[in-house]
Amino acid sequence: MRHEDEHWMRQAHDHAVAEKGSDPANTPIAALLVLDGKEVARGVNRTEECCDATAHAEIVTLRSGGQAHGDMRIEGATLYSTLQPCGMCTFASIWAGVSRIVYAAGRDDVHEMYFEDRHLSTLDYVADAYKDDLELVGGVLAQECAQLYFRPGDEVPEEDQANE
Repeated sequence: MRHEDEHWMRQAHDHAVAEKGSDPANTPIAALLVLDGKEVARGVNRTEECCDATAHAEIVTLRSGGQAHGDMRIEGATLYSTLQPCGMCTFASIWAGVSRIVYAAGRDDVHEMYFEDRHLSTLDYVADAYKDDLELVGGVLAQECAQLYFRPGDEVPEEDQANE
């Protein structure tokens, strides 16, 4: 973990709360893209609002980041996410040239519904993609960000569960 990771994760957390509130039913996931110490883009989960299964916070942020940067590849950037990215978001980060993914709450901190496969983690996806030049850092402000989501053991109504 780098000294600036907590600062940027706090920015992501605060953006999630400002845009989506703190009710887990609103899926307040946020991501920030940072390059050379400067924020390039930020976004929140927009899957429901856009009726788009790919509109995860990380994807929304990478799309905005590409536009702001003027290129789809943002070599050397760090992607901060309040929740451990799924495989789709991890691979999108790889395609975008992101060098680091820093996340807060991990799969053990939240309800299992947030992850499409109960047995694979982002780390497995990265290993399978032969990415030894992508650094993954988890647990930055994990407990603070985990409070935004349904927790392990929470009774979540079936209709509110994602990835089911």
